[in-house]
Amino acid sequence: MADGARVTTETITVGRVGDRELLADLYRPPEPNGCGVLLVHGGSFVQGDRSQLRGYGILLGRAGYTCLACEYRLAPAWKWPAQIDDVNTALAAFHERAPELGVDPARIALSGNSAGGQLVLMAAAQGAHPIACVVAFYPPTDFLGAGARALGAPAAMQYLVGDDVSEARLSAISPVNFASAAFPPTMLVTGNDDAIVDWHDSLAMYQRLIDAGARAELHVFEGAPHAFDAEAAYGRQCAALITLFLDRTVREVSSGV
Repeated sequence: MADGARVTTETITVGRVGDRELLADLYRPPEPNGCGVLLVHGGSFVQGDRSQLRGYGILLGRAGYTCLACEYRLAPAWKWPAQIDDVNTALAAFHERAPELGVDPARIALSGNSAGGQLVLMAAAQGAHPIACVVAFYPPTDFLGAGARALGAPAAMQYLVGDDVSEARLSAISPVNFASAAFPPTMLVTGNDDAIVDWHDSLAMYQRLIDAGARAELHVFEGAPHAFDAEAAYGRQCAALITLFLDRTVREVSSGV
């Protein structure tokens, strides 16, 4: 990398919902490798914004990955599927702009944290747009699992899905139920001292994917709480894990796959 080269950023519009613009922060690497990553923030679907994953945008940018950190409408003002619709809108815009960004559309990955992890897994399950691989940090994957029920589900999910908190409704937004052999290669990262999202959600997703014949890997940090990668040391290590995973999956994808 040339001396003084750095990741540059700009805010772009990726869509519109009514009078609201959907914005995203674009991170351009000094030496692009032709691959892209859509970054999706967390915040229990009720808070957070596109700046939350700025650290990953910069660190992955330094490794050559063009990153787009998107936003989505938040609950409880906006109920599901507003959140996944907005992620798919950002993904569509990334695909549309890929040629001008020097990104191969067949080499676009998704990475999300917490609620963002659930959203990237659901985007992969829906398959509205091609996805080369998925990275999900401490994602809720089963809203009817033991961890979710311990926190009050299904009734507690009313803030996100509205009055219908039936098992059928929550099953339909639980990524664990969509594992298949066709699921994109997936890396799951969690800590086993997470009081917000039970780490067994990541374990269950990993096991379902492997059993279905998909490619998946799971990293469990001992004693780590929710959002542990917000600490600088963990953040750098997790960025290195993401980079290694992307190098082994996204960069090996052939154009047109």
